[in-house]
Amino acid sequence: DNNASWTNGGYDWDLAPGQNNMNEEWFGICAKGPTNDRGLYELYPRASYYALKEAHKLNPYEEGMTSEFIENYFKNINLMEAVLKARGDKAALEAKGSKTLGISQLQAKFTSFNTGGALITTPDNPDPANPEALPNQLGFDHMQSFFIGVEANPAANLRAEVVMNVVGNVARNPIDEIFYESITRRVVVDDDTDEIVNQGDRVNLYQAEFEWNAKDFDIRAFYRTGHYHWQYEGDFFGLYPEANYGPNLDIYGGEILGAEIDGKGAIEGLKAAIGPQLWWGANPTMLFKYQKELGHFDIAAIYNRDFETGLQFDDSGRRVLDPNQTRSGIIPPWPTERATLAVNREFGKFDVTVGGIWGGNPLNGSSFQDIDDNGNVVEDKVQASDNWGGKAKITYEGGRFNVYAQGAIRGIVANGGFDATQTFTGWKLKDSGAGNVSNFLAGFTYSFDNFQIAPNFMWQKPLVAAMPNGVDAPGRLRNFIDDPFAVRDGNREMTAGEILFTFDPTPGTWFYQWDNDRSEDAEFAMNLGFVWKHLPTTMDAHIGFDANRQFFAFPNSAPARPIVGLSGGLWELHSRMVSKLGPDLGLIGNFFWGNGQANGDSQRLIHRYGGDIRAIYKKMKLETHVLVNDWGPFDYHRDFNLTFPLQLMLDISTSFGKPDWFILPNTTIGLRGTWRSLDQFSNRFAPTQIPPNTFPPIPNVVPIGFDNGQEWEIRTYIHINIGK
Repeated sequence: DNNASWTNGGYDWDLAPGQNNMNEEWFGICAKGPTNDRGLYELYPRASYYALKEAHKLNPYEEGMTSEFIENYFKNINLMEAVLKARGDKAALEAKGSKTLGISQLQAKFTSFNTGGALITTPDNPDPANPEALPNQLGFDHMQSFFIGVEANPAANLRAEVVMNVVGNVARNPIDEIFYESITRRVVVDDDTDEIVNQGDRVNLYQAEFEWNAKDFDIRAFYRTGHYHWQYEGDFFGLYPEANYGPNLDIYGGEILGAEIDGKGAIEGLKAAIGPQLWWGANPTMLFKYQKELGHFDIAAIYNRDFETGLQFDDSGRRVLDPNQTRSGIIPPWPTERATLAVNREFGKFDVTVGGIWGGNPLNGSSFQDIDDNGNVVEDKVQASDNWGGKAKITYEGGRFNVYAQGAIRGIVANGGFDATQTFTGWKLKDSGAGNVSNFLAGFTYSFDNFQIAPNFMWQKPLVAAMPNGVDAPGRLRNFIDDPFAVRDGNREMTAGEILFTFDPTPGTWFYQWDNDRSEDAEFAMNLGFVWKHLPTTMDAHIGFDANRQFFAFPNSAPARPIVGLSGGLWELHSRMVSKLGPDLGLIGNFFWGNGQANGDSQRLIHRYGGDIRAIYKKMKLETHVLVNDWGPFDYHRDFNLTFPLQLMLDISTSFGKPDWFILPNTTIGLRGTWRSLDQFSNRFAPTQIPPNTFPPIPNVVPIGFDNGQEWEIRTYIHINIGK
């Protein structure tokens, strides 16, 4: 945002209805220049500095001073001269930085990988018979990746930037085989002919965005740069989700593309978002939101419609998907048309919001399977009554004591989005926004001294239950490809509770703020939470991807996990600890212990624990994690319940400037080591592999008694960054 401004009625001389008359820097006598490598910046005087400098030359208490002289003195202060002086200071400082057109960033990443292991399927040398295998070999490989950004500022209210990625050699031996540069291996398929039209490019558009702040509107367009949600602005059902995915967008080669428009002046309160993929995996769609205060009520209405609402099916009756959309592991949703209305009002310390949703109209008439009261498989259809839903939430903020309660019921195709708002604290149990559900949540927080205790409760149940595992043909489990709805984690029958303890001695840097990693200034702050879920039923089928990136529906789902007595269910103990001992030393740790089940159809319940620690000391940064009996780093590990007995990682780096707690471009040199042990539940484990120099070369077909396998990687990297 190049012009952070707002309306303030306290300054009525320059106040115009619907116009902003305040800027976050308006009241400052100095402005910040560019930040240097130490995180510091140079200040330069504003016009107010030079004007006040002249004003302070006058001593109103001098003998013989009159009010007429003082008034005349102030009238003769030349404001334009002060403005010109400030412009000169600003121009001199900006000569080092921004231009109408220039290079906004230049990154060069040089990485080498040295890998090894034992009792694993990764060969010592590439296998000509399996050229697509990853990792393709043990040993050494290297990679180069360059990012070049060009920014244009043709006017103070207009900015555009394009960032390109150029790839040199792409390593094929890393043990974490999925990363952004592997986009050069991405296959693009023609929609009409199903022929491969692109095997991947060495030059790719990485990011692009532009921003235009006009008198009557603001426009922001984005490609892979993300956007925020509307849930604090009346989007009670979460139709427009946040699209900031962190490193996952790069890892899986995801895309987001679209534009946002904010009305100003006469159309204040109107917002629109339009694009082919406004969030990861979205259909081409458009959203319009209008929010207005009427008396004591804040009213918001949203309309959302996909551009294409028709359905296409292949000969087997399966919905036809765009293969280019599914390449990053996202199944596009069924086409939809939705509308919501939400009304909010405050009553002293109470805040009440009620709303309704209508959604899923294009799916009316679509068929789905169900089980009748006699246990028979029957076919039903989506009705118009399945498009409706409602939600209500009430909160009470009393300082030390705060409480909330909310409930919702949504028809089987009345889908909203995950609740991205924060209510009082950092609870994990939240409304998923899925259709086919009725739910209720309630919790409270009580604070004393520097401590807070916060219990939370959640109950949910699907309106139409999941198809049971092992159902006789022609019955099958529903899934999100073949059926207009399915029962998964977001609407699975569940009764759950959690309790969260927080120690936060510096509430000015709130422990649950999104950027608390960076902003926290306490010598020590922490939380400790426990979540326990009672899951008495199974789910419908999950969608998985095979090694060739072809999607399929699992034949069954993970089993029910009910709580019986004081055991069973799914539970997790988690903690986050932050310590900022000074401006040059900080530590952040995240720890967990609990059980878990796979997304797919594995019946195995795992028991996992571990944690990660990050530390910054001056220009040094350390990152490490220890994971015991946990899933691997990618989605497919949890889909297929692939776990490793032990995973270790240590990364040490030093930067030219001060390191950041977030993953941001920086000039850095570092060394990373990763080691994993493998067992029968790990991918690439090969206990019957023939050891070198074995004669006769016949593998032992009985793996009992074999040691665990292992794989390791030593990575060196140099990142050079010029620009922001």
